[in-house]
Amino acid sequence: MPALSRPARFGPATASRPLVAGLFASSVLLSVVSWYTTWQGMALYLAPWFSVLASLGVQSALVLVAWLVGVTESRRGLLVAVYAATATVSIAFSYVALHTWFASRERPAAVQRRLYDALGDAAGRVQERLTAAVAEGQKHVLALEEMTAAERALGFVSRGAEEDPYLARVREAVFREAESYRASYPEGQGAGLRYTAFGRHASLARQAVARLQESQKALAVFRAGVSPRDPTESQLRAFRRAFDAVPWTDVREALHSEVEVPAVPAYSDFVDNTATGQEDLVIAFTELLAAPTSRHVLALALAAFIDVVVFMLAWAAGPIFLGAPEAAWIGAGAALDAVDEPAFVRGLLARTTAGPSGLPRVDGETLTPGERQLCLVLCSRGLAALADEDGRPSYVLDADFHRSLVESLSPPGPTLRTTRTQTAAG
Repeated sequence: MPALSRPARFGPATASRPLVAGLFASSVLLSVVSWYTTWQGMALYLAPWFSVLASLGVQSALVLVAWLVGVTESRRGLLVAVYAATATVSIAFSYVALHTWFASRERPAAVQRRLYDALGDAAGRVQERLTAAVAEGQKHVLALEEMTAAERALGFVSRGAEEDPYLARVREAVFREAESYRASYPEGQGAGLRYTAFGRHASLARQAVARLQESQKALAVFRAGVSPRDPTESQLRAFRRAFDAVPWTDVREALHSEVEVPAVPAYSDFVDNTATGQEDLVIAFTELLAAPTSRHVLALALAAFIDVVVFMLAWAAGPIFLGAPEAAWIGAGAALDAVDEPAFVRGLLARTTAGPSGLPRVDGETLTPGERQLCLVLCSRGLAALADEDGRPSYVLDADFHRSLVESLSPPGPTLRTTRTQTAAG
């Protein structure tokens, strides 16, 4: 006797229609979510009206094909291929929409933090140069004050040698200036105007140091006031105010060398606004293929999860919602015998007995035309097998299918418990 396969249940133990309707409603809700994300993704690339129509077509095809896969067995491979192709389109555009939605909240903060670090690094390098220039400038001020006092008291200071390039230039400038009035104001103690020239250069040095210190304070205020959560424009604007006020000429004179001015970060390198939706689509897939992050993985997984769950819900709930095929076979057999289904099942079970192996069997010669057609269908589907016992044909039914037949005639649970309670009380 061939092996019997396990049938689908269709009796009271089968999932109730309200529960299946709930699953159907869940699949519809998830389909709406998937349609919305697909529409948003297509709207980045296509015209608004075209994206609406295209997303509706894609999502309706997904749901209908998923239900067809669950309720039909013909050409199921083609239906699965159609669903896979349609789901690929839906997942791709849903991923773009979700990625753009996540990125619009995450990437600006990341860009602002990156700009904050870049500006902090540039401000730190500028402050290092300013600190060195202030220290060197204060040395120049002190040296020039001493030269002024020495020139006034002793004279001949401008003729001395100097190792510091800045002070050497000051001595030379004072000497050349004194050459123009040497005849009227001879050099020497208590005479000449050379000490006033040294005083003038000392005053200029003090002003340069004051400018450097003011720039130091401005950079310190910038670093204390800027925040990584500030917009890109405000961070760059505040840095520009402090950076543009730095007296780089005074820095070079104080440090006696050419100073490399740190580059100001470019606005285009720290802005997260794309010009068109097509750029968002290209960025989403370029980053996914090149250097995927948790944001890309989450967006792709969520887009795929929605369509996969829609397929599973529609596939699982479809056969139950539309009715099991065994119920249709029983209904056809009852119609052939011109009786209702409960009467048809009762008549079949009344003639069912236990076979030698304990499996339920029914004598083939006692079957009505409808029962015979049902048994033939069951044999073709592996739910029954034809046996020959003492020259009489009989059909051996699958145990699970037999149990489903019995359960289909049982009254609801509460009614059965009430009947038992009344019997016990009587």
